[in-house]
Amino acid sequence: MNDCLFCKIIAGEIPSTKIYEDDSVFVFADIEPTAPVHWLAVPKTHIAKLSDVNESNSAVISHIYEVISKLAAEHEEFADGFRVVSNCGKTAGQSVFHIHFHILAGREFAWPAG
Repeated sequence: MNDCLFCKIIAGEIPSTKIYEDDSVFVFADIEPTAPVHWLAVPKTHIAKLSDVNESNSAVISHIYEVISKLAAEHEEFADGFRVVSNCGKTAGQSVFHIHFHILAGREFAWPAG
């Protein structure tokens, strides 16, 4: 998508602090963190939102969770726990319509969320 912020970040058109990258997933630091660790994991293939996941594109979502697990094992900030959040739709707080997963760690989180 030519006008998608995250597609531009993945393409290197907009600078980011890359945490991880492979053939299908890109993880980068959030520019407005709400926790000591606040990363975004996105598929390189544009999927607008969680409700657009289907049989033909769901493998990348599974792979994103594998990447999150790998990163959590490699960073001590995740040792006591972490949170993964994906907002779906404007009323849920989604502001960039390229599916993404907030990876949060490094502090205690309250429940219920938001």
